[in-house]
Amino acid sequence: MSKNEQAYLELCQSIINNGVTKGDRTGTGTYSIFGAQMRFDLNEGFPLLTTKKVNFNLIASELIWFIRGDTNIRFLLEHNNNIWNEWAFKRWVESEAYSGPDMTDFGNRALRDPEFNRLYQDEMEQFKQRILTDDDFAKQYGDLGAVYGSQWRAWQTSKGETIDQLKDVIQSIKQNPDSRRHIVTAWNPEDVPANMALPPCHTLFQFYVAEGKLSCQLYQRSADVFLGVPFNIASYALLTHLIAHECDLQVGEFVHTLGDAHIYSNHIEQVHTQLSRTPLPLPTLSFKEGFTSIFDLNVEDIRLENYQSHSAIKAPIAV
Repeated sequence: MSKNEQAYLELCQSIINNGVTKGDRTGTGTYSIFGAQMRFDLNEGFPLLTTKKVNFNLIASELIWFIRGDTNIRFLLEHNNNIWNEWAFKRWVESEAYSGPDMTDFGNRALRDPEFNRLYQDEMEQFKQRILTDDDFAKQYGDLGAVYGSQWRAWQTSKGETIDQLKDVIQSIKQNPDSRRHIVTAWNPEDVPANMALPPCHTLFQFYVAEGKLSCQLYQRSADVFLGVPFNIASYALLTHLIAHECDLQVGEFVHTLGDAHIYSNHIEQVHTQLSRTPLPLPTLSFKEGFTSIFDLNVEDIRLENYQSHSAIKAPIAV
């Protein structure tokens, strides 16, 4: 078994064995531990889980969305990426302008009631089409506020200026690789309560250069271990590869440090299914020839090779 995948599976088992029961913002309930850490050697293969199928195109398009500084789901929908829809949809159905059927607690109700699920799917499809075709509607209801892309690329200062943290950290790695200040933060206390559809879960990451290799450590305050963490692992591993490539470095480790690491109570059965499976060899990553800067990156510039996996395991998202 790959040590990379084993680290994730051991975290799942640890939460099942030792997690405490906690309430949460969504009302779903979780099993939780605090202060876990996983380490992934990026030279052992790209850490995309094989014990369930994980859609790499969603990860790549979301990361490019962050890198571009975009905060509107239209770009994601144009790339058939629906992973942020629920938060934008929630803003729409809770707005005074919405006059459709009651969508209160739509995520959980859709799971319990097939008839409501059909209604929800219809409303969501109409919402997505309006985002794609109606510029004014997309501007008002497709934008998620000062989420990751905004904080990474256009951090607002008290002087009314902006800081491009991502561009600055790449320059810092190139010019002063031994610096201990290669840091990007998404947690802006001023924006958290008022300007974000979802306060950032992956809050801060730091790069480290040693012996010609680039490593990255992420601090994640809140970690949905079954649904979210597999994406987070692959996303930051990909970001590390991309920046290493641009800075003419090899890759080292991705270190994933978790605050509240939890499994939602309605994901336990799915986790047991995943733990029963045997991991497969990890895939590898390559980039299209001619790629030099992450700021000019397109989805088709990234190539995942030799990905084998078990089947996908579906689970409800808590909104």
